[in-house]
Amino acid sequence: MKRLLIVVAAVLGGILSAHAKLNVVATLPDLAAMARDIGGDKVIVTCLGKPSEDPHYIQPKPSYIVALNKADVLIDNGLDFEIGWLPALLDQTRNGRIRLGAPGRVVASAGVPVLDVPTAPVDRSQGDVHPDGNPHYLLDPERGKIVARNITAALKRVAPGDATAFDDGLAKLLARIDVAQSEAGKLLAPFRGAKIVTYHKSFPYFAERYGLNVVGTVEPKPGIPPSPSHLAALGERMKAEGVKVIVQEQWHETRTPALAAKKSGAKVVVLPTQTGGDPAATDYPATIKLLAEKVAAALK
Repeated sequence: MKRLLIVVAAVLGGILSAHAKLNVVATLPDLAAMARDIGGDKVIVTCLGKPSEDPHYIQPKPSYIVALNKADVLIDNGLDFEIGWLPALLDQTRNGRIRLGAPGRVVASAGVPVLDVPTAPVDRSQGDVHPDGNPHYLLDPERGKIVARNITAALKRVAPGDATAFDDGLAKLLARIDVAQSEAGKLLAPFRGAKIVTYHKSFPYFAERYGLNVVGTVEPKPGIPPSPSHLAALGERMKAEGVKVIVQEQWHETRTPALAAKKSGAKVVVLPTQTGGDPAATDYPATIKLLAEKVAAALK
């Protein structure tokens, strides 16, 4: 009888384990949105960063350590995007499932073609330059598709019994990304070659995908506040080159770019660059389309 009870308990335990949802933690809203779409009802997703929060400077909370300790899967952007806060959190966890190299760790940038890779040693005098390249690749939906495949591969590693469901979720997400990319391309096609200025050096991938020309940044170096002389020179250059738009993320202040815009007659456009940053940015594909809509409207 005792042996029978042990066998029954083992079988029931296996059934419960098979039906347990994966705890997935993502550092950024776009990554969390992809994980939800791919994982469906097989996952519970916790996002550490907020849509309106600068991913470079997320403020750690004790609740984040709790979430990481429970995580079966951790998805981070990579390219040192979260280096200012994520390593310190991971040092306080004892979860081997999400360490680098573990089956549950997803470095989303794996296999992504990277722009702005420094060709010389990097130091702090150059501002917040990332040694492995520009980390803002999620603004290009084609690169976003690579990330979606990376997330799917990790979910399948950790829960192989749900592989078919994850593959189905991936296929549906990729199809929606393709639609959003096509619609974004049509919206921006009339403006190919248009010159824009950005606050931070975060739009090269978006500009490359849709044929825009970034001719300057409000920050003289990434993460470095501009001086009055830099703003004056930027305003003059914008006026000379006919730049109509300065685009920026929600977490940057608008007073400084407005000074450069005033000198040139351009306008400042604040963009919801992450899923959830606008009521219409309901998921990753919708966010890409919304960005294209807002940039196209500003360039008209």
